Amino acid sequence: MSTSIARPLIAAKAAEVAQKLGVTAFAHGCTGKGNDQYRIEFGLRTLIPDATIHAPIREHNMTRVWEIEYAKKNNVPIQQSLEKIWSIDENLWGRSIEGGRLEEPDYAPPEEIFQWTKSPEAANAEATTITVKFENGVPVAINGETGTPSQLVIRMNSIAGDNGVGRIDIMEDRMMGLKVRENYECPAATVFLKAHKALENLVLTREEIRFKATVDLEWSKLAYEGLWWDPLKENLEAFIQSTQKRVEGEVKMKLFKGGITVVGRTSPWALYSADLASFDTTTFDQRESTGAVKNFGMQSRMYHHLKRTQK
Repeated sequence: MSTSIARPLIAAKAAEVAQKLGVTAFAHGCTGKGNDQYRIEFGLRTLIPDATIHAPIREHNMTRVWEIEYAKKNNVPIQQSLEKIWSIDENLWGRSIEGGRLEEPDYAPPEEIFQWTKSPEAANAEATTITVKFENGVPVAINGETGTPSQLVIRMNSIAGDNGVGRIDIMEDRMMGLKVRENYECPAATVFLKAHKALENLVLTREEIRFKATVDLEWSKLAYEGLWWDPLKENLEAFIQSTQKRVEGEVKMKLFKGGITVVGRTSPWALYSADLASFDTTTFDQRESTGAVKNFGMQSRMYHHLKRTQK
């Protein structure tokens, strides 16, 4: 999601500048194969309804090789070359690398493409233990040290990256229907999301967790497609924000050689009672479960009985 959530912001800032300048014409460098053309153009047309948008790469069916040769011919400084043709997007939440041989599903990515994360072999030799504190579902401190959201993401990117955490290699299904191989580095996001889920599982009810999984999936789809201003997204966020009021507490984790292990969690909203859950207490009268267990799955049992007798 690191790339997809950046595009609406780019569109919003472009629209903001356009309004100050009093113009309605825009140009972008998206190809006709990628997701960004949808994300950026939706944002521009939402914020500037009469926008005129030009996409020269798409309109002239240009290739990445052509772009690199054009830049070289006109002395335009770029990081890519025909030998290292990687296409890289980067923001606080993540870094994506694609292009060239990386597009081949069976090609092992060279170590040179990674900047934020160490390989498991080069990662810290000993596990790093960290504690993340949350308030209203948002990280507010790492190991007791508070900071702004951006400061905490930058700090966690460094901590997790040194432990080899945050490398993702996937086959992505683009909006155009194309399968494309993508490599990502998102160390902070990987750790924060793991901790956040662990805390949600402690404080939310079973039904809230079940339904929120559906809500999260729908929100992610809208964000992936760049539909940042869709009314359904606002509706989903109202539910999400309601659940996050109780996502408060701390999660303790160990990072080691690319892995993350949650080793503890605490919260004043924890829906957990040691007295009720322990095998060694009698507060919960086990005898009261007899009737419920006896009648559990009654219709399923009736179905299988009928299935056997109908043969």
